[in-house]
Amino acid sequence: MAVRWDPGLEPAPVPIGPAGWLRAALRGSALVAVTFGGLGLLLALRLVERPLWGAHRPWTPHITQAVCRLAFVILGIRRKVRGRQMRQHGAVVSNHASWLDIFALNAGMRVYFVSKSEVASWPAIGWLARATGTVFINRRASEALRQRQAFARRLRAGHKLLFFPEGTSTDGLRILPFKSTLFAAFFEDGLREETWIQPVTVIYRAPPGADPRFYGWWGEMAFGPHLLQVLAAPRQGTAEIVCHAPLRVADFPDRKALARACEQAVRAGFPPELERAGEALSQPMAEISAPRA
Repeated sequence: MAVRWDPGLEPAPVPIGPAGWLRAALRGSALVAVTFGGLGLLLALRLVERPLWGAHRPWTPHITQAVCRLAFVILGIRRKVRGRQMRQHGAVVSNHASWLDIFALNAGMRVYFVSKSEVASWPAIGWLARATGTVFINRRASEALRQRQAFARRLRAGHKLLFFPEGTSTDGLRILPFKSTLFAAFFEDGLREETWIQPVTVIYRAPPGADPRFYGWWGEMAFGPHLLQVLAAPRQGTAEIVCHAPLRVADFPDRKALARACEQAVRAGFPPELERAGEALSQPMAEISAPRA
């Protein structure tokens, strides 16, 4: 029987007591202060950086990294990094499990995210995304050429773009098949020979005794309640970033072959015990949804 992941399955919320509300208030206040204080500093510095360097950002990414690292200290989540960010020009691809990915990947790497265009209009998150240099894309086929041109401009400016080829976030217990669409941009003339792609695996381990999907954020889950659960947790887990060997675009015949190689590398870094936990949670759904004899 084939096991399919149903994004409708969500962990039950954990009741929050008085101590949990206090933790949430203290952590939340500190997180807001650090995040928006850093944003203000970044925007002020960008007023000087932009006239001098244009698309290049030699200073402001350090502020983004510092804020994201402090966020993990505030939340109490242990952060680990294995491997190093590549030095070659190109992009980074990763599995996608949570809104925490933005903090985890920015904390360990100097990258610029690629996001769907709708995010630009989201309150607070949209402002942060625009200020930190996010590339917004529209997935319509008619926009494909414009997207490739935008990618090319940013790559030639020395930016390392980061996108999630799964196309959606998961519960953190599985890797979904990679979509190859965005990989096409790297096969443009003048980019193919000089561009590298670095696969990265993001791994979350839940706090002791918590649901293994504790940090996963997917489907129709609301952001506010999920954030509140993380802020209120008495104990936290870990977030680990595994940087794999970069792949040279010119070594692959097409976007589909490159996407498969990146997916294989990301899967190779994912812990088998988390996959088994995901299979165990998915199995009851598969049995319920299976057609009756």
